[in-house]
Amino acid sequence: MEVILLERVGRLGTVGDRVKVRSGYGRNYLLPQGKAITATAANIAAFEARRAELEAAAGERRKNAETRAAKLAELVVTITANAGDEGKLFGSVGARDIAEAVTAAGVEVAKSEVKLPAGTLREVGQYDITLQLHEDVAQTVKIVIEAQ
Repeated sequence: MEVILLERVGRLGTVGDRVKVRSGYGRNYLLPQGKAITATAANIAAFEARRAELEAAAGERRKNAETRAAKLAELVVTITANAGDEGKLFGSVGARDIAEAVTAAGVEVAKSEVKLPAGTLREVGQYDITLQLHEDVAQTVKIVIEAQ
């Protein structure tokens, strides 16, 4: 299936790229999410008429992500959690907890933007967490976990 991308899709392409994808991926994800349209002659002509508008919207999303990243650059977020004497947490601090703490600190962050490659945090301490705000914009935030 050949599609025209309406926005940037990771590892696939950017706005306006004509790419071949598997039929299931196109029908079940790209088309319903509004990320692409099928590459027919009529759709190609309609896309060319809207190209400037779509590229401007993509630029605006990136600009918003960069302004959020600038706000997050100097931010240090403290999370208090129940912990034992040795510093082990009773439970863990996950992506949802981090997103809520950063949002409470003044910068809107979604749970899906928090990247925890090593899994949830299970000990008291200071951590550098990466927030993927846009495909091209990532920002590191200092998270301090303290015992209650």
